[in-house]
Amino acid sequence: MKKKLTGFLVGSMALVLAACGGADDAPATDEPVDEGAASGEVQTIRAGIGLNSEHPQYKGLERFAEIVEEETNGELVVETYHSGQLGDDRSMMEALQLGSQEVTVPSTAPIANFVSEFTIFDFPFLFPSNEVADEVLDGEVGQQLLGMLDDQNLVGLAYWENGFRNVTNSTRAIETLDDFDGLTLRTMENDLHLDAFRALGANPTPMAFTELFTAMQQGTVDGQENPMATIYLEGYYEVQDYVSDTRHVYSPFVFLMSKPFFDALSDEHQQIVRDAAIEAGQFQRELNREANAEYVNSLEEEGMTVTQISDEERERMVEAVQPAIAEYAERIGEDLVNEVYEAIEAAQQ
Repeated sequence: MKKKLTGFLVGSMALVLAACGGADDAPATDEPVDEGAASGEVQTIRAGIGLNSEHPQYKGLERFAEIVEEETNGELVVETYHSGQLGDDRSMMEALQLGSQEVTVPSTAPIANFVSEFTIFDFPFLFPSNEVADEVLDGEVGQQLLGMLDDQNLVGLAYWENGFRNVTNSTRAIETLDDFDGLTLRTMENDLHLDAFRALGANPTPMAFTELFTAMQQGTVDGQENPMATIYLEGYYEVQDYVSDTRHVYSPFVFLMSKPFFDALSDEHQQIVRDAAIEAGQFQRELNREANAEYVNSLEEEGMTVTQISDEERERMVEAVQPAIAEYAERIGEDLVNEVYEAIEAAQQ
Protein backbone atom coordinates (compact mmCIF):
# COMPACT_ATOMS: atom_id res chain seq x y z
CA MET A 1 0.00 0.00 0.00
CA LYS A 2 1.37 3.38 -0.92
CA LYS A 3 0.93 6.07 1.67
CA LYS A 4 0.34 9.46 0.14
CA LEU A 5 1.16 12.72 1.82
CA THR A 6 2.98 15.54 0.08
CA GLY A 7 6.25 16.86 1.50
CA PHE A 8 6.67 20.62 1.46
CA LEU A 9 9.65 22.96 1.43
CA VAL A 10 9.89 25.82 3.86
CA GLY A 11 7.40 28.49 2.80
CA SER A 12 8.35 31.82 1.41
CA MET A 13 7.16 33.58 4.58
CA ALA A 14 9.87 31.79 6.58
CA LEU A 15 12.46 32.99 4.09
CA VAL A 16 11.25 36.57 4.40
CA LEU A 17 11.41 36.45 8.18
CA ALA A 18 14.91 34.99 8.07
CA ALA A 19 16.04 37.72 5.70
CA CYS A 20 14.72 40.43 8.05
CA GLY A 21 16.82 39.22 10.99
CA GLY A 22 20.41 40.34 11.44
CA ALA A 23 23.37 37.97 11.28
CA ASP A 24 23.78 38.24 15.06
CA ASP A 25 20.27 36.82 15.52
CA ALA A 26 21.13 33.48 13.82
CA PRO A 27 22.24 30.66 16.14
CA ALA A 28 25.85 29.61 15.69
CA THR A 29 25.76 25.93 14.79
CA ASP A 30 27.23 23.54 12.26
CA GLU A 31 24.42 21.04 12.78
CA PRO A 32 22.13 20.37 9.77
CA VAL A 33 18.66 21.77 10.13
CA ASP A 34 15.64 19.49 9.69
CA GLU A 35 13.60 22.01 7.73
CA GLY A 36 10.39 20.02 7.91
CA ALA A 37 10.63 19.52 11.67
CA ALA A 38 11.59 23.15 12.23
CA SER A 39 8.51 24.38 10.38
CA GLY A 40 6.11 21.69 11.60
CA GLU A 41 5.53 20.58 8.03
CA VAL A 42 5.53 17.03 6.76
CA GLN A 43 8.48 15.46 4.95
CA THR A 44 8.08 12.51 2.60
CA ILE A 45 10.43 9.52 2.36
CA ARG A 46 10.03 7.70 -0.96
CA ALA A 47 11.17 4.11 -0.44
CA GLY A 48 11.44 1.83 -3.47
CA ILE A 49 12.44 -1.81 -4.06
CA GLY A 50 12.51 -4.16 -7.04
CA LEU A 51 10.55 -7.07 -5.52
CA ASN A 52 6.77 -7.32 -5.40
CA SER A 53 4.32 -6.42 -2.65
CA GLU A 54 4.08 -9.99 -1.31
CA HIS A 55 7.80 -10.36 -0.62
CA PRO A 56 9.07 -10.12 2.98
CA GLN A 57 11.28 -7.24 1.86
CA TYR A 58 8.19 -5.13 1.12
CA LYS A 59 6.56 -6.22 4.36
CA GLY A 60 9.67 -4.97 6.12
CA LEU A 61 9.41 -1.67 4.29
CA GLU A 62 5.82 -1.31 5.46
CA ARG A 63 6.94 -1.98 9.04
CA PHE A 64 9.64 0.69 8.68
CA ALA A 65 6.96 3.16 7.52
CA GLU A 66 4.73 2.35 10.49
CA ILE A 67 7.52 2.87 13.01
CA VAL A 68 8.79 6.12 11.49
CA GLU A 69 5.36 7.70 11.16
CA GLU A 70 4.40 6.75 14.71
CA GLU A 71 7.68 7.84 16.32
CA THR A 72 7.76 11.19 14.49
CA ASN A 73 4.04 11.87 15.05
CA GLY A 74 3.57 12.08 11.31
CA GLU A 75 6.35 14.61 10.70
CA LEU A 76 8.03 12.00 8.48
CA VAL A 77 5.76 10.04 6.12
CA VAL A 78 6.97 7.03 4.10
CA GLU A 79 5.66 6.26 0.62
CA THR A 80 6.48 2.65 -0.32
CA TYR A 81 6.97 1.47 -3.91
CA HIS A 82 7.46 -2.15 -5.02
CA SER A 83 8.08 -4.07 -8.27
CA GLY A 84 10.64 -1.63 -9.62
CA GLN A 85 8.15 1.25 -9.85
CA LEU A 86 10.98 3.71 -9.17
CA GLY A 87 13.57 1.84 -11.26
CA ASP A 88 16.07 -0.97 -10.86
CA ASP A 89 18.57 -1.20 -7.98
CA ARG A 90 21.28 0.81 -9.69
CA SER A 91 19.02 3.63 -10.87
CA MET A 92 17.42 3.91 -7.42
CA MET A 93 20.84 4.09 -5.76
CA GLU A 94 21.81 6.84 -8.18
CA ALA A 95 18.58 8.66 -7.33
CA LEU A 96 19.55 8.49 -3.64
CA GLN A 97 22.93 10.00 -4.46
CA LEU A 98 21.21 12.88 -6.27
CA GLY A 99 18.66 13.36 -3.49
CA SER A 100 15.69 12.67 -5.77
CA GLN A 101 14.71 9.52 -3.82
CA GLU A 102 15.20 8.84 -0.13
CA VAL A 103 15.36 5.06 0.49
CA THR A 104 16.07 1.82 -1.33
CA VAL A 105 17.10 -1.66 -0.11
CA PRO A 106 19.31 -3.38 -2.72
CA SER A 107 21.34 -6.56 -2.49
CA THR A 108 25.06 -6.16 -1.92
CA ALA A 109 25.93 -7.22 -5.49
CA PRO A 110 24.87 -3.94 -7.17
CA ILE A 111 26.29 -1.98 -4.21
CA ALA A 112 29.70 -3.43 -5.07
CA ASN A 113 29.63 -1.35 -8.26
CA PHE A 114 29.74 1.74 -6.00
CA VAL A 115 31.88 0.42 -3.11
CA SER A 116 34.06 -2.47 -4.26
CA GLU A 117 34.60 -3.78 -0.72
CA PHE A 118 30.99 -5.01 -0.67
CA THR A 119 32.10 -7.69 -3.14
CA ILE A 120 33.16 -9.72 -0.09
CA PHE A 121 29.52 -10.58 0.62
CA ASP A 122 29.21 -12.13 -2.83
CA PHE A 123 32.04 -14.58 -2.28
CA PRO A 124 30.55 -17.99 -3.09
CA PHE A 125 29.89 -20.26 -0.12
CA LEU A 126 31.05 -17.56 2.36
CA PHE A 127 28.45 -17.94 5.14
CA PRO A 128 27.54 -21.39 6.50
CA SER A 129 24.22 -20.27 8.06
CA ASN A 130 21.79 -17.39 8.57
CA GLU A 131 22.83 -17.06 12.20
CA VAL A 132 26.51 -16.66 11.37
CA ALA A 133 25.64 -14.10 8.72
CA ASP A 134 23.64 -12.09 11.28
CA GLU A 135 26.51 -11.97 13.74
CA VAL A 136 29.06 -10.88 11.14
CA LEU A 137 26.83 -8.32 9.43
CA ASP A 138 25.66 -6.75 12.69
CA GLY A 139 29.14 -6.88 14.15
CA GLU A 140 32.20 -4.67 13.78
CA VAL A 141 33.25 -5.60 10.26
CA GLY A 142 29.71 -5.35 8.89
CA GLN A 143 29.29 -1.89 10.38
CA GLN A 144 32.70 -0.88 9.06
CA LEU A 145 31.48 -1.65 5.54
CA LEU A 146 28.29 0.36 6.03
CA GLY A 147 30.46 3.34 6.93
CA MET A 148 32.17 3.17 3.54
CA LEU A 149 28.91 4.17 1.85
CA ASP A 150 29.15 7.74 3.13
CA ASP A 151 31.71 8.66 0.48
CA GLN A 152 29.14 7.66 -2.17
CA ASN A 153 26.51 10.07 -0.81
CA LEU A 154 24.68 7.09 0.73
CA VAL A 155 23.94 6.15 4.32
CA GLY A 156 23.79 2.45 5.23
CA LEU A 157 21.41 2.09 8.16
CA ALA A 158 21.01 -1.68 8.52
CA TYR A 159 21.36 -5.10 6.94
CA TRP A 160 18.20 -6.92 5.94
CA GLU A 161 18.04 -10.37 4.34
CA ASN A 162 17.60 -11.62 0.81
CA GLY A 163 18.83 -15.08 1.77
CA PHE A 164 20.72 -18.01 0.31
CA ARG A 165 20.56 -17.96 -3.47
CA ASN A 166 19.61 -21.05 -5.47
CA VAL A 167 19.67 -21.83 -9.19
CA THR A 168 16.60 -22.51 -11.35
CA ASN A 169 16.50 -23.44 -15.02
CA SER A 170 14.28 -24.98 -17.65
CA THR A 171 16.85 -27.39 -19.15
CA ARG A 172 17.87 -29.98 -16.55
CA ALA A 173 18.17 -30.64 -12.84
CA ILE A 174 21.46 -29.47 -11.35
CA GLU A 175 22.79 -32.21 -9.08
CA THR A 176 26.50 -32.06 -9.87
CA LEU A 177 29.09 -29.48 -10.87
CA ASP A 178 28.98 -30.86 -14.42
CA ASP A 179 25.28 -30.01 -14.74
CA PHE A 180 26.14 -26.29 -14.92
CA ASP A 181 27.93 -26.85 -18.21
CA GLY A 182 26.61 -24.55 -20.94
CA LEU A 183 23.57 -23.22 -19.04
CA THR A 184 22.78 -19.56 -19.76
CA LEU A 185 21.95 -18.05 -16.38
CA ARG A 186 20.88 -14.51 -15.58
CA THR A 187 22.94 -12.96 -12.81
CA MET A 188 23.10 -9.55 -11.20
CA GLU A 189 25.47 -6.95 -12.59
CA ASN A 190 28.45 -8.01 -10.51
CA ASP A 191 31.83 -9.15 -11.84
CA LEU A 192 32.41 -11.76 -9.16
CA HIS A 193 29.03 -13.38 -9.83
CA LEU A 194 29.91 -13.55 -13.51
CA ASP A 195 33.37 -15.03 -12.95
CA ALA A 196 32.12 -17.52 -10.36
CA PHE A 197 29.44 -18.90 -12.68
CA ARG A 198 31.94 -19.12 -15.52
CA ALA A 199 34.17 -21.14 -13.18
CA LEU A 200 31.23 -23.47 -12.53
CA GLY A 201 30.83 -23.96 -16.30
CA ALA A 202 27.74 -21.80 -16.93
CA ASN A 203 27.28 -18.85 -19.29
CA PRO A 204 26.23 -15.99 -16.98
CA THR A 205 24.33 -13.03 -18.43
CA PRO A 206 23.82 -9.82 -16.41
CA MET A 207 20.29 -8.47 -16.76
CA ALA A 208 17.95 -6.11 -14.92
CA PHE A 209 15.67 -7.95 -12.51
CA THR A 210 12.59 -6.39 -14.09
CA GLU A 211 13.46 -8.02 -17.45
CA LEU A 212 14.11 -11.50 -16.08
CA PHE A 213 10.69 -13.16 -16.22
CA THR A 214 10.19 -12.30 -19.89
CA ALA A 215 13.73 -13.42 -20.73
CA MET A 216 13.07 -16.86 -19.21
CA GLN A 217 9.63 -17.04 -20.82
CA GLN A 218 11.11 -16.33 -24.25
CA GLY A 219 14.12 -18.61 -23.74
CA THR A 220 16.65 -15.79 -23.87
CA VAL A 221 18.18 -17.35 -20.75
CA ASP A 222 17.86 -20.90 -19.44
CA GLY A 223 17.55 -19.83 -15.84
CA GLN A 224 18.57 -17.60 -12.96
CA GLU A 225 19.59 -17.61 -9.29
CA ASN A 226 17.67 -16.15 -6.34
CA PRO A 227 16.41 -17.13 -2.88
CA MET A 228 13.38 -19.40 -2.68
CA ALA A 229 10.99 -16.63 -1.63
CA THR A 230 11.83 -14.59 -4.72
CA ILE A 231 11.57 -17.63 -6.98
CA TYR A 232 8.09 -18.40 -5.72
CA LEU A 233 6.65 -14.91 -5.29
CA GLU A 234 7.84 -13.80 -8.73
CA GLY A 235 6.11 -16.83 -10.25
CA TYR A 236 9.21 -18.35 -11.82
CA TYR A 237 7.61 -21.79 -11.55
CA GLU A 238 5.52 -20.71 -14.53
CA VAL A 239 8.59 -20.59 -16.79
CA GLN A 240 11.12 -22.82 -14.97
CA ASP A 241 11.13 -26.57 -14.35
CA TYR A 242 14.02 -27.15 -11.98
CA VAL A 243 15.31 -25.56 -8.77
CA SER A 244 18.50 -26.75 -7.06
CA ASP A 245 19.43 -26.07 -3.44
CA THR A 246 22.86 -24.73 -4.39
CA ARG A 247 22.96 -22.10 -1.59
CA HIS A 248 25.96 -20.71 -3.44
CA VAL A 249 25.73 -17.17 -2.01
CA TYR A 250 24.12 -15.69 1.09
CA SER A 251 22.74 -12.38 -0.12
CA PRO A 252 22.08 -9.54 2.34
CA PHE A 253 19.97 -6.50 1.59
CA VAL A 254 21.32 -3.13 2.71
CA PHE A 255 18.89 -0.47 3.87
CA LEU A 256 20.14 2.73 2.20
CA MET A 257 19.09 6.34 2.71
CA SER A 258 20.07 9.36 0.65
CA LYS A 259 22.89 11.14 2.50
CA PRO A 260 21.69 14.64 1.51
CA PHE A 261 18.28 13.81 2.99
CA PHE A 262 19.66 12.09 6.10
CA ASP A 263 22.11 14.90 6.86
CA ALA A 264 19.29 17.46 6.71
CA LEU A 265 17.29 15.63 9.39
CA SER A 266 17.42 16.64 13.03
CA ASP A 267 19.43 14.42 15.39
CA GLU A 268 16.15 13.08 16.76
CA HIS A 269 14.78 12.14 13.36
CA GLN A 270 18.10 10.61 12.32
CA GLN A 271 17.99 8.32 15.34
CA ILE A 272 14.37 7.40 14.68
CA VAL A 273 15.00 6.34 11.07
CA ARG A 274 18.15 4.44 12.08
CA ASP A 275 16.37 2.55 14.86
CA ALA A 276 13.36 1.90 12.59
CA ALA A 277 15.57 0.43 9.86
CA ILE A 278 17.16 -1.95 12.39
CA GLU A 279 13.87 -2.95 14.04
CA ALA A 280 12.09 -3.45 10.72
CA GLY A 281 15.12 -5.43 9.54
CA GLN A 282 14.82 -7.90 12.43
CA PHE A 283 11.16 -8.36 11.56
CA GLN A 284 12.02 -8.79 7.87
CA ARG A 285 14.72 -11.37 8.54
CA GLU A 286 12.37 -13.56 10.57
CA LEU A 287 9.62 -13.28 7.98
CA ASN A 288 12.06 -14.02 5.16
CA ARG A 289 13.36 -17.18 6.79
CA GLU A 290 9.87 -18.50 7.37
CA ALA A 291 8.98 -17.73 3.76
CA ASN A 292 12.08 -19.35 2.24
CA ALA A 293 11.41 -22.57 4.15
CA GLU A 294 7.71 -22.57 3.25
CA TYR A 295 8.18 -21.84 -0.44
CA VAL A 296 10.32 -24.90 -1.12
CA ASN A 297 7.18 -27.01 -0.65
CA SER A 298 5.12 -24.50 -2.60
CA LEU A 299 7.46 -24.74 -5.60
CA GLU A 300 7.13 -28.53 -5.59
CA GLU A 301 3.36 -28.18 -5.46
CA GLU A 302 3.54 -25.91 -8.50
CA GLY A 303 5.35 -28.67 -10.41
CA MET A 304 9.02 -27.74 -10.07
CA THR A 305 11.59 -30.44 -9.43
CA VAL A 306 13.56 -29.53 -6.28
CA THR A 307 17.06 -31.03 -6.19
CA GLN A 308 19.38 -31.23 -3.17
CA ILE A 309 23.14 -30.97 -3.61
CA SER A 310 25.26 -33.62 -1.90
CA ASP A 311 28.14 -32.58 0.34
CA GLU A 312 30.61 -34.07 -2.13
CA GLU A 313 29.26 -32.11 -5.08
CA ARG A 314 29.03 -28.90 -3.07
CA GLU A 315 32.71 -29.31 -2.19
CA ARG A 316 33.52 -29.68 -5.90
CA MET A 317 31.69 -26.42 -6.53
CA VAL A 318 33.59 -24.72 -3.71
CA GLU A 319 36.90 -25.87 -5.22
CA ALA A 320 35.89 -24.69 -8.70
CA VAL A 321 35.34 -21.11 -7.60
CA GLN A 322 38.51 -20.76 -5.50
CA PRO A 323 40.54 -19.04 -8.28
CA ALA A 324 37.82 -16.38 -8.63
CA ILE A 325 37.73 -15.85 -4.85
CA ALA A 326 41.53 -15.48 -4.71
CA GLU A 327 41.48 -12.90 -7.51
CA TYR A 328 38.80 -10.77 -5.88
CA ALA A 329 40.33 -11.06 -2.42
CA GLU A 330 43.43 -9.41 -3.85
CA ARG A 331 41.34 -6.73 -5.59
CA ILE A 332 39.32 -5.60 -2.59
CA GLY A 333 42.06 -6.04 0.00
CA GLU A 334 43.21 -9.17 1.75
CA ASP A 335 43.14 -7.46 5.15
CA LEU A 336 39.38 -6.90 4.89
CA VAL A 337 38.81 -10.40 3.53
CA ASN A 338 40.76 -11.89 6.44
CA GLU A 339 38.73 -9.80 8.91
CA VAL A 340 35.50 -11.19 7.48
CA TYR A 341 36.71 -14.79 7.54
CA GLU A 342 37.97 -14.35 11.10
CA ALA A 343 34.58 -12.93 12.12
CA ILE A 344 32.85 -15.92 10.52
CA GLU A 345 35.12 -18.34 12.37
CA ALA A 346 34.47 -16.55 15.67
CA ALA A 347 30.70 -16.61 15.08
CA GLN A 348 30.81 -20.39 14.58
CA GLN A 349 32.44 -21.04 17.95
